[in-house]
Order: sequence, then structure tokens, then C-alpha cells
Amino acid sequence: MADSWKLTAFGDKATIQAALLAQEDVADWDPEIVLTGFELADDRPDDWRLDAYLPRKPTAADRKSVARLFVNEALDLTAERLPNSDWVTESQQGIEPIQAGRFYVHTPDHHPSGELGVRSFVIPASQAFGTGQHKTTEGCLVMLSEMKRRGVIARRIADIGTGTGLLAFAALELWPRAHAIATDIDPVCGPVVAENATANGFTIGARPGQLAVAIAAGMDDPDLRACGPYDLLIANILAGPLIELAGDFADAVPPRGNLLLAGLLEKQEPKLRAAYRRAGFSLVARLVNGDWSILWLRRRFVG
Repeated sequence: MADSWKLTAFGDKATIQAALLAQEDVADWDPEIVLTGFELADDRPDDWRLDAYLPRKPTAADRKSVARLFVNEALDLTAERLPNSDWVTESQQGIEPIQAGRFYVHTPDHHPSGELGVRSFVIPASQAFGTGQHKTTEGCLVMLSEMKRRGVIARRIADIGTGTGLLAFAALELWPRAHAIATDIDPVCGPVVAENATANGFTIGARPGQLAVAIAAGMDDPDLRACGPYDLLIANILAGPLIELAGDFADAVPPRGNLLLAGLLEKQEPKLRAAYRRAGFSLVARLVNGDWSILWLRRRFVG
């Protein structure tokens, strides 16, 4: 296991969120420095914390890179060496189940839901993100349920940035005869998705009702391109990459096809929606869950 450290800063909500936004504009940001930001407690919504995780002891250059994100305020950065364990898994231990739309998501520590009409998914804490606890994932589950309720038909589905595979599983549960593919840029997601598919009764494969898996950046994969166009494309990633991918998604989604986007803060929404209007998409519905926007877009007829 690599030597893992984190740098931590405390500030108000606006300051921490501004730092997260600033990182997206740093062209040469070190991808090994992973940022997270969150509120400290439900009854203290303006008190936030930023953690920067590194696979090494922070250097002076690392500290400087993180400190530069706080443009208008200098915050103290404290360094902490992490135990010899996977910090993603540790951060997810003991998480409580959630119910979102037609779905109930729990870890193996909890029992499935017994409620009629609710599909339970067991998603262990793992090396990939997407246990349903994050507001964006929860919001996507709600929006997928709403799409089904409002009559969306999906014969070909893609989940970009799949993490644990949860959103792909939810889509296949709603449209069980669809061709579906899930991709992620992180190689660790391949075996994680396969394990979770087995645990939840899905089959990895290329036939209708099965889930194909690929490791790819954005739409850069021949299998992903060959499987399209997609009636439903899901992307729960980050605002910056979502904006960059607007043209690629337009190429992959036909007129009247549906796009579910998440991973963006509400304040990032105007810029992203403008990019997708230019790419030929119209807003069908939006959901704000905490500080996060979840958008259902539909491809317009063009020409």
C-alpha cells in the first residue's frame, strides 16, 4: 500500500467551494492530488472542510498547489499521515442505507429493504466511488426513477464515470432489456463493477440485459462508440469534464435521446447548461440535492 497523506483546511462554505471550482481551471493540476470538500455537520451548514489526498508526504510544491486555490484568503493547511489502509474504503465504513426513487442502497452491514416495489442494491465500501451516499448519486437515482415514470424508453444505455456501477445497475433495473455499457477512467473500477454486478444479480456481457464494462476516458473507447447511439447517457463526474464532453455527448445521443448529468455544484450550472444548449440539448427537468444540481437534458432535432 502506498504511503498516503492528506492536507486539510477549514473555512466557510463559499471559500471551500471556490477552491474546488478553482482546481478545475488549473490546467497542469497533479492528478495524484485528489480533493474533497464537505460540510462539517448538518446543523453547521456554513462550516466546511477541504481535504487533499496524496500518495506521498506533501512537498512544499504540493502545499503551494493547494494553497493557491484559496485566491482571496490564506487558510492554514495541516498535514496528516493516513493509516496503512485505503482511505476511500475507510471513509465509507459504517455508512447508513439510503432510499432514492425506486431504489434502496445499502452496504453488506445492513439488510435489504422489504418494501414492495423498491429494488435493493448492496454496494460494499470499495476502492471506487458510488455507494449512493453522495448527493449527486442519490439525485441520479431519483431522476432515473422519474424518467421511467414519465415514459422514457431506453434501448441503449451508457454510464460514463461509473465508479461502483450503481447507476448502470439502476438503469438496467428500469430498462432490463437494454444494451448497456459502463465506463470509468480508473482501472480499479473494472473488477469492482464486476463484483458488484454479481452481488446484485447482473451479468457482465454484451447481450441485451447485460452490462459491458470498459476503462476509458470520456467517450474515447471503440466499444463505447460502436455501441451507440444512446437513448440514455448518464455522466456523474465533474463540471469541467462535463463541459468539455458536450460535443462528444451530442455525437453519441440522437435527437430525442436523454442525457443525465451530475457532479456539478448549483453555481456551476449556468455555464454547463450554456455549453449543452450550444451542443443541441434542452432541459427537461432539474433536481437540486444539497448544493448539487442533477440535470435531465434531451437532444433537440437539428437542421
